[in-house]
Amino acid sequence: MIFPAAHGKPIARPSLHGQTVMRASSTHHRRRIGTCMRYVLPLTDPVLQTVDICVTLSGLRILDNVSIGIPEGTITGLIGPNGAGKTTVFNVISGFVKPESGQVRVDGRRLKHIHPHNLTQLGISRTLQGVGLFASLSALENVMLGGSSRVKSGIIAQALAMPWTDTEQADLRERAIAIMTELGVESDAGRLPGELPYPIQKRVALARALVSDPKILLLDEPAGGISAGDMADLGRLIKSWVPKRTVLLVEHHMELVMEVCDLIWVLDAGKVIA
Repeated sequence: MIFPAAHGKPIARPSLHGQTVMRASSTHHRRRIGTCMRYVLPLTDPVLQTVDICVTLSGLRILDNVSIGIPEGTITGLIGPNGAGKTTVFNVISGFVKPESGQVRVDGRRLKHIHPHNLTQLGISRTLQGVGLFASLSALENVMLGGSSRVKSGIIAQALAMPWTDTEQADLRERAIAIMTELGVESDAGRLPGELPYPIQKRVALARALVSDPKILLLDEPAGGISAGDMADLGRLIKSWVPKRTVLLVEHHMELVMEVCDLIWVLDAGKVIA
């Protein structure tokens, strides 16, 4: 685990089972992760934790006893080269991939049956590497899908049924518009994803992840395909979400990672190396 020494600010150092963790060099942390000081930290309980997760696909070990913890109210990075297993960690937490062994814990409680459709009921939401928007639904309807677990009836059918007659659906629509306003895309609510520039699509996807008001937010490559200016805006947005939310961030843009993250886990070849 690495603690970025950004801006000279003091950084809280929650820990996991006395593991040795690392703090990045304050002088060269934007250019490389090296020259580290080591700390051994006391035991604390993370809000989200993977314990000895193993995943094998087509005979290839993708994750090998991966144990990471995300302290509550922090922005935690998960980095590593392509193929390191970062997105697979997200897919295990999200229920898209079932590990052959190991556990996912939220608030210290083991999650035995994780399914993507009930993820928001656990207070967890995620984005995808791309945008994953439904081409035939408007931006607003796509955002509303992120809150569908809180709606008793079929959201896709009802998202297309106007006017809004159900109070629960109307409340969801109001929340969706509020989130889109926060992200600066409310004027695009009625447009189809294919009509929107890619950076706007990314914000719509973020709004969809936020509309359920998650306690834990998993962001998978949120800066992919956006400009430096948009990335700076994204960094400010992510930092504004804590401490109300806990964020786990997978990202290749190290400048963004070092700017926003309180601590960082490093994966390589399916193993935690720092």
